[in-house]
Amino acid sequence: MTAPSETAPRSVTILGATGSVGRSTLDLIAERPACYRVAALTAHRNAGRLAELAIAHRARLAVVADPAAFADLKAALAGTGIEAAAGPEAVCQAASLEADWVMAAIVGSAGLAPTLEAVRRGAVIALANKECLVSAGDLFMDEVARCGAVLLPVDSEHNAIFQVLRGDDRERLETIVLTASGGPFRETGIEAMRRVSAQAALAHPVWSMGPKISIDSATLMNKGLELIEASYLFGLPEDRIEVVVHPQSIIHSLVRFADGSVLAQLGQPDMRIPIAYTLGWPERIPANTPRLDMTTCRDLTFEAPDLVRFPALGLARAALRTGRGSPTILNAANEIAVEAFLAGRIGFLEIAATVETTLGRVVARRPNDLRQVAELDDEARRIANGVVARLAAA
Repeated sequence: MTAPSETAPRSVTILGATGSVGRSTLDLIAERPACYRVAALTAHRNAGRLAELAIAHRARLAVVADPAAFADLKAALAGTGIEAAAGPEAVCQAASLEADWVMAAIVGSAGLAPTLEAVRRGAVIALANKECLVSAGDLFMDEVARCGAVLLPVDSEHNAIFQVLRGDDRERLETIVLTASGGPFRETGIEAMRRVSAQAALAHPVWSMGPKISIDSATLMNKGLELIEASYLFGLPEDRIEVVVHPQSIIHSLVRFADGSVLAQLGQPDMRIPIAYTLGWPERIPANTPRLDMTTCRDLTFEAPDLVRFPALGLARAALRTGRGSPTILNAANEIAVEAFLAGRIGFLEIAATVETTLGRVVARRPNDLRQVAELDDEARRIANGVVARLAAA
């Protein structure tokens, strides 16, 4: 694949166009509109915003996953010539359209099926959905290899490692180090954390993200999911992946090599930077992103994560060590627990407690196909919902 240009524009599909990653991707495309052609855009249920984006970027197809939003989408696109569709199957069909590059930015396990559709036609996948690898890592990576797809990590940490390792000998890699901001409760005592509100948990001190990822960042589950994702992306066992808290979020991750060298990727905390790297791959493209002024970086600090106050990270590490279906169970239970917290049904610390209880009650059998992944996911959600109900009633 060559870099996109006005003479060789790149066709793109964005799964999850109305979320923060999807909008940032379209902002970058708008800077060089002649270099890109938008094939399809999808969203969960925000039909009005999806229609605006589809019209602005002259998409061929716009899809909402929620069928109840179809009438609004169709009305908003009337007379534009843009095709409208709805439902999970239509999202998968959008992913299967011919496009050179696909942004996989649907949040949660709902992103697995459409992302796999893009994988199966051998597309270049900009992977912003970590749950694809957490829920079905072995099966997903097997499909990538079988179909000749290319995975480009979008998460700032994995993208940093990908950039550092490019062209280097991975056999000389010793460990990778994922950095974490620490979230809004990095210095909050555990008793105070029992009483935090959803509004406080959503107020991330550095990054601007959607509700689910913001809560995951507050519990450090997001870093746990990234730990599992990194294991599959870079082929490393759990004990060769470190996590350090770096509140300034300037160093996005580091790689230790066998000779003692440590290489890092630095940049302002802005998701448009890693997205731009994947949009231009295999070359870098100009992007109107914030530049890092090293003279203003007076303090870059690092500390070990506190696994007592943030047990979610330890649960994720244990799930990766256990293997089999443990990461699938972890992810499903966490999605249920985060939804319950946002709805005010359980407390902040009960998110990790729900996940831990569910992991202890569901047998972590190894799924041999995607049907078995779905069955294990459903079972974990059922158990997690029961745990939430008991906590809410207490």
